[in-house]
Amino acid sequence: MKEEAKIIISGGGTGGHIFPAVAIANAIKRNYPKTHILFIGAQHRMEMQRIPAAGYEIKGLPISGFDRKHLWHNVMVLGKLLKSLWIAHTVIRKFKPDVVVGVGGFASGPTLKVASWMHIPTLLQEQNSYAGVTNKLLAKKAATICVAYKGMEKFFSPNKIVLTGNPVRKELLLNALSKEEARKEYHFDLSRPMVLLVGGSLGARSLNNCMMRNLQKMKNSNVQFLWQCGQIYYEEAKKALEKAGMPDNILLTDFISDMNTAYCAADLVISRAGAGSISEFCLLGKPTILVPSPNVAEDHQTKNAMALVSKGAALYVKDNEIDKKLIDLAVLTVGQPDTLRRLSNNIKEMAFLQSDEKIAQEVFKLLK
Repeated sequence: MKEEAKIIISGGGTGGHIFPAVAIANAIKRNYPKTHILFIGAQHRMEMQRIPAAGYEIKGLPISGFDRKHLWHNVMVLGKLLKSLWIAHTVIRKFKPDVVVGVGGFASGPTLKVASWMHIPTLLQEQNSYAGVTNKLLAKKAATICVAYKGMEKFFSPNKIVLTGNPVRKELLLNALSKEEARKEYHFDLSRPMVLLVGGSLGARSLNNCMMRNLQKMKNSNVQFLWQCGQIYYEEAKKALEKAGMPDNILLTDFISDMNTAYCAADLVISRAGAGSISEFCLLGKPTILVPSPNVAEDHQTKNAMALVSKGAALYVKDNEIDKKLIDLAVLTVGQPDTLRRLSNNIKEMAFLQSDEKIAQEVFKLLK
């Protein structure tokens, strides 16, 4: 392969797309340090800050998602799409990549489309157990499709599929703290069970509402809660806690930068069912209650969750039932060591190791 190859990685929008993208880039650089990597993301999305912070250059496209509820708004969306295709073409023509990798998110669509028009090999990473419309379209021209679940032949050509799993943040697997050390970081009591609630990097409205409506129940329990609410919900959640008397068993934060410590401290995790988060839970063997977001394309988070639930590897609560069920189930489950042990053992069996290295190797094959 070329010693100084050029690779574009495109996608983002949420941490679930950004963290795997960075993991892939880091794996490529570990194996071939002279490789030049450029990211293409969506303007005004979190990748425009997170990718440079990880040490990589990024170009932004004015792309946004289609509005399924207000179809007339999509006139502007189509305009942004056309402009994004033009900018992607300009960036690709100037950078001259040898391979283009798509990790999902708004920007990957126009970027991989233009790359295929220009006859540049493309690799598609499908994180979910149910492929979205965009990835199904892009897959027709992709050279390789890296997937995280078995049975993806129903969406993609079997001879293009490589089962790799989803890359996770490397730091989660390094320097793991003991539960006692992690609890000290949060000033939590080691003798009481602890639940981590994380709604993803941007927060989750219904999960936060559930917490705010059940603060008294949480306050009266023997359980400690670490509640990551997302920046846009932080002030509202803080006021609700103040109104409840600032319970000492509930710690609120808008964002957790050190997820390693948070995971080590927790006995049980409550989370959306994004593919990236699930991959982390599998590798770490974390007992989990999944609450799939209903606001995603093709309801893919429910399908992600059920892939685990069907194997006894996670518990599941519907989004429209969380006010009645979630906190009761969490308090009950976290107090049952046998249940936690069973969930941990089962979810570990679904883990993929070295996913970032496997995907990097598939990129190298295309370079050759």
